[in-house]
Amino acid sequence: MKLVKVRVQNYKSILDSGWVEMDDVTCLVGKNESGKTAFLQALEKLNPVEPDHADFNFVYDYPTSKYTAYKRVHKDDPATVVEAELEITPAALERVAKSFGPDAVTSKTFTMTKTYANAITWGLHVDEAAAAKHLAARLAGGSEPLVAAAAAATDGPSLVAAIEAHGAENASAATLLATINRWPSKSIWQGVVRLLKSTLPRFFYFDDYSVMRGMVSLDDLIRRIDAEGIIDDSEKPFLALLDLIGTTPTDLRDETNIESLTRELEGASVSITDEMFEFWTQNDSLQVQFVRQEADPAAPAPLNTGKVLAVRIYNPNHRASVPFDQRSKGFVWFFSFLVFFQQIKAEQGNTILLLDEPALSLHALAQSDFLRFIDERLAPDHQVIYSTHSPFMVNPSGLHRVRTVTDEGKDIGTKVSDEVFRTDKDTVFPLQAALGYELAQTLFIGPDNLLVEGSSDLVYLDVLNTKVAEAGGEALSDRWVIVPVGGADKLFTFVTLLGGNQLNAVALMDVSRGERQRVDNLLRNGFLAANGLVQINEFVDAADADIEDIFAPALYLKIVNGAYHAHLTKKLTLAALGKGNPRIVKRIEDYFAANAINGGSFKHQPPATYLLRQQATLLDAIDDATLARAEAMFKRVNALLN
Repeated sequence: MKLVKVRVQNYKSILDSGWVEMDDVTCLVGKNESGKTAFLQALEKLNPVEPDHADFNFVYDYPTSKYTAYKRVHKDDPATVVEAELEITPAALERVAKSFGPDAVTSKTFTMTKTYANAITWGLHVDEAAAAKHLAARLAGGSEPLVAAAAAATDGPSLVAAIEAHGAENASAATLLATINRWPSKSIWQGVVRLLKSTLPRFFYFDDYSVMRGMVSLDDLIRRIDAEGIIDDSEKPFLALLDLIGTTPTDLRDETNIESLTRELEGASVSITDEMFEFWTQNDSLQVQFVRQEADPAAPAPLNTGKVLAVRIYNPNHRASVPFDQRSKGFVWFFSFLVFFQQIKAEQGNTILLLDEPALSLHALAQSDFLRFIDERLAPDHQVIYSTHSPFMVNPSGLHRVRTVTDEGKDIGTKVSDEVFRTDKDTVFPLQAALGYELAQTLFIGPDNLLVEGSSDLVYLDVLNTKVAEAGGEALSDRWVIVPVGGADKLFTFVTLLGGNQLNAVALMDVSRGERQRVDNLLRNGFLAANGLVQINEFVDAADADIEDIFAPALYLKIVNGAYHAHLTKKLTLAALGKGNPRIVKRIEDYFAANAINGGSFKHQPPATYLLRQQATLLDAIDDATLARAEAMFKRVNALLN
């Protein structure tokens, strides 16, 4: 069956979540303490995989602010906690039709409601008259009076009365009578519910407390299982692994078959790890090992006596192993989850997975791997509902499956909504971050990216490109996406991001001597294309240069005079700037500072903007030497295309 929607009320921080629509994969996003865990835990209790998670306890679970008033009416009027609407699968409908007729169930959906009395109420409509008619047809081989009396029955009790009145005269009548008598109150409705119960999904809740330990005291575990049946959440993955190979802690404690059992355990671990490595891109060399050994008297109890099973992670790259729960927490979490999942596939059948903050200890890319695991491995067979506050656990192309969880205060409590951006900025931050990351991978970025310092560089390249093309020279290829990075100091972060996504990145700018080592590191590590730093001084006769130095100095001064005419009392001249720094921009900056022009500040963007606006008149002033420098620069850059 499929969970269509759910509503949680009167549970911890949740007064009334409202009805929440469910998808094949549903992502609950919210701040810490917003109520995500409470929502999942309440839903689990509707029909849990683990029987000890089934009951609500109003003393601990009812909202504190309303507890005193509710305590007085609890026995007489137990409050509703969870309601769910489920869709009956075609296979289940076929089973109902086979037993009760095609018209017995009149809707493909029904509701289940559970209260603090831990009683479940079904909202299922059954046409008992139609079902009784179908059941009566089983008696077609009986006497005419029996067949006529059964055909007149409209429900279970009247059908039983018809059969009993004729003494259950044949095997068909006796079998039908026995079947109906097993249903509470001889109700056909109860018979349909009993059949559907066997097809109900069970809810499996998994969180960080359920990861497997690195060491297990076999003696203590056996004692607790035998005496109390109480085990820790962290021991459940280990027991699930034993269950997968059909053994028990007592078998492992036995001296006679430890070698064969250890081989079986490691064989199961290899199988699980191999499946994990399809989605685990962090390190594909890790191995899980099992070693049974005598307890260390110096270890803390109960690991200081009897037999102990040590679970270790072996890394062949370092030729060393560590206790399972002390290293690679992401690997430990993923492995522990897969152990449970394998057991569920083997034993539980239809299961809805409730994952509380899954993959929290995984690297950002590993979280993306786990999202892929959810979509490709879990979702085809199981509905998945998971909570997160990590942007890397939100699929930007799947925002339709996101539900925001917000705590609206003591009088309203937790609300869950599919209107993802109609909530506070802290709640939707993971969504915004996920969208921002997605945009960063796609917007303004293509396979070939030419990185420049600022937006003024983009303008100059565009203007020069137009003029070179008009003159019949080699223009800058339109395959390049020009990306202003906001300054040379930001180049390294930007290039690392682009290079990490296997994109071709080339930087067109001058780099100081102090930054040269960092650029060499980018080149060596493959983040920049080979020879992917194109420096402006390659095309001008100077040791240091900016994009502005491609222009003839007289033309660039003409552009600056036009851009800053309102701030200049007289036009700038090359003679006034002097011959100090080879970079014309640096000489203009010094002149502005010395003469307090524009508050002593010269900015790169105004001349670029002026050129863009006045290019109709200024383009004709671009000389052949400038065009030659620009074409040489474009040829050098084009040679670095993928």
